[in-house]
Amino acid sequence: MRSEPHRFPPLLPTILIPTFPTAHSSLLPTPTKLAPSSAPIGRVSAAARMEGSKAAPAKTLPLGLDPTMEEEYASQSKLLGELASISSIDKAWTFKSENGIGSQAMFAISQANLLANKRRKSILSANVSKGSNSSVCFQWAPFPVEMTGVATMLPSPSGSKLLVVRNPESGSPVQFEIWSQSHLEKEFQIPQSVHGSVYTDGWFEGISWNSDETHIAYVAEEPTPAKPTFDGQGYKKCGSEEKDCGSWKGVGEWEEEWGETYAGKRRPVIFIIDINSGEVQPVKGISKHLSAGQVVWAPSTETSPQYLVFVGWSSETRKLGIKYCYNRPCGLYAARAPFFGSDAKREQKEIAEEDLSVLNVTQGISSAFFPVFSPDGKHLLFLSARNSVDSGAHSATESLHRIDWPANLQALSSAKIVEMISVVQCPEDGGFPGLYNGSFLRKPWLSDGTTIVLNSVWGSSEVILSVNISSGDLTRISPSDSNAAWRALTLNDDNIIAVSSSPVDLPEIKYGYKEVQGDAWNWSSVRSPMIKCSERVKSLLSSREFNILKIPVKDVSANLTKGASKPYEAIHVSRTSKKYGQLDPLIVFLHGGPHAVSLSSFSKNIAFLASLGYSLLIVNYRGSLGFGEEALQSLPGKIGTQDVNDVLAAIDHAIDKGFASPNRIAVIGGSHGGFLTTHLIGQAPERFAAAAARNPVCNLASMVGTTDIPDWCYFEVYGSEGKDKFTEAASAADLAIFHSKSPISHISKVKTPTIFLIGAQDLRVPQSNGIQYARALKEKGVETKIMIFPNDVHGLEIPRTDYESFINIGVWFKKYCK
Repeated sequence: MRSEPHRFPPLLPTILIPTFPTAHSSLLPTPTKLAPSSAPIGRVSAAARMEGSKAAPAKTLPLGLDPTMEEEYASQSKLLGELASISSIDKAWTFKSENGIGSQAMFAISQANLLANKRRKSILSANVSKGSNSSVCFQWAPFPVEMTGVATMLPSPSGSKLLVVRNPESGSPVQFEIWSQSHLEKEFQIPQSVHGSVYTDGWFEGISWNSDETHIAYVAEEPTPAKPTFDGQGYKKCGSEEKDCGSWKGVGEWEEEWGETYAGKRRPVIFIIDINSGEVQPVKGISKHLSAGQVVWAPSTETSPQYLVFVGWSSETRKLGIKYCYNRPCGLYAARAPFFGSDAKREQKEIAEEDLSVLNVTQGISSAFFPVFSPDGKHLLFLSARNSVDSGAHSATESLHRIDWPANLQALSSAKIVEMISVVQCPEDGGFPGLYNGSFLRKPWLSDGTTIVLNSVWGSSEVILSVNISSGDLTRISPSDSNAAWRALTLNDDNIIAVSSSPVDLPEIKYGYKEVQGDAWNWSSVRSPMIKCSERVKSLLSSREFNILKIPVKDVSANLTKGASKPYEAIHVSRTSKKYGQLDPLIVFLHGGPHAVSLSSFSKNIAFLASLGYSLLIVNYRGSLGFGEEALQSLPGKIGTQDVNDVLAAIDHAIDKGFASPNRIAVIGGSHGGFLTTHLIGQAPERFAAAAARNPVCNLASMVGTTDIPDWCYFEVYGSEGKDKFTEAASAADLAIFHSKSPISHISKVKTPTIFLIGAQDLRVPQSNGIQYARALKEKGVETKIMIFPNDVHGLEIPRTDYESFINIGVWFKKYCK
């Protein structure tokens, strides 16, 4: 269970601590002035009333704060506000200039808007020109342009048009806008009776222009199904579409949803819009049991009709949660695009029924997603998470596959699936650990038409790779000597525009180009106005450094695989200049999943905690992504023991290296990281001065009956047997084992002050799980604080939630880790 971006989990994401003056007397409650003793009881003299009216009213502090804590809140909130204002670069596109000289780049930027409690989206453009000595120059537009109310946008293949989608609010229509370089060309309102919101979630999401830029395929919610109508006489057979004060709509039969973050969302269906007429049609032939997403246009020919390729997830019975879960079986399907125009109905009738059927292109493999065609249309590439599907792990090492696309689509059913990148079981020391990609760039191909550029995870870092789909050759093209995170944003001809960052370095635009002779890539830094911070933040970050530690596995046993016996990693963040004889308090940061990874990229929350005067140890325990399949699969069946021991061994390693003091350690984690946090304070109660648990898994026995992914409980508790043991009706024996594997089984030993941050709308780890554990701590007298965010879900990523969470975490740690 985990969250994007950078695969931070949703089961869930050095300096001396500053001292603060004691509270001023003006912050204390004003004493009440008593009436003179000569005044009658129950009355106050006029003079006393007049004098009392001049006095300032007593100050009421927010619940849970005392004057000293209020000072701390004020100080920390200002720092966190400065960090929250830093923008992030979400996407980028490049276009050829009209004069053929240089190119243009467009960047999608987002920034937390705390007052509106949303992400503010904007676009910033630049002209890109290259010098004779391979230097590059970006001439930036003077200001970004805010994209208010925009759900998503996508340039056409030629770059001459821009699609902008605005999703409905309060039942209003979906709005499609087609922009040219100078003005709005077309605007279409698509009513709810046709379809609901367009999916822009990054998973079901799929928007694709056809090659001649006349039609757009996309994924949207199917129309709201009819509900039964009742009036004073009972059920109305004919129903009623119009508002009628003499009748009402019933709720009808409950429909399964796709779990976490998809509450209230209807089945994803493929539609096509003609951008000349505005006519919208659904793609026919797709089974009601199939949820469609990630649609792309297949290559078009003059002699055959137009087809679409999409990903389909079948769900005839229970829809288990799909967010962050790659272990849901899926395949690639081909469907015929609908006709448009005056002859559409006649032509549709002439088509044989079998020509409207949907063809499963990848029947021989249990997982296929993110389809992308080569520039010449001869090859279809896709990613596969079959190791996740086949084993039951919600995320695992991926593989890359190719299908040679036939000119005659009748031959598709027998098309051979070629494996381009296989699953790596145990990487060689320093070698490629396997593919952990999740998606492709919008235009990922170099000009040779056979080399694709993609991002992946390599240990604790994100890297950029290239793969030749003819030879299968794989190359790491981001700098191999860099521990920072590198992510390709877009290609500019045969050059790459990327972003690089680290826990102590703000994101920076990088421009990559190949040397004239040889295959080596050079990278230059690009000055950019997009990522700015205050002078205070700049100073604090410059006084920090990070490195990646290799942690040896303790107690290597004979039954461990080779991959599970190799060292795992931890990212260590500390001050650059150490104070003699004094170590900063250490915060141990734990990702969720457990099959996720903490990357060596910039995180404002990591930067915030480091800036408060802490060292950080961000542990990628065995079971994390990026270290090969054997290490990942070593954890299921051993949660609560192997992962706990890995974290304790990482702490011991940091202490032995002189990086931390054993008596000033705090721990924080979300989701499965919260599972580890609460396990650690129960199994090693003497080691932690404070803890913070974000939507933690505390009691598997109660979670299994309420979560949207009960199969996760079985797999992580039982290992490879869990997939076959899974049932919606857990036995008493199962529940007993779930309880024994849970942090709540160790609660009698806990004495660490702990703060809980919980999303009330969390379907992954329902709020009752963390609240039960927190109440049990309070019952035994442990210092406990509970914060419930009424409108947030598992990831706790709404801007105000994220902001308030980490202010409270910072103050809590300051209180107990002085």
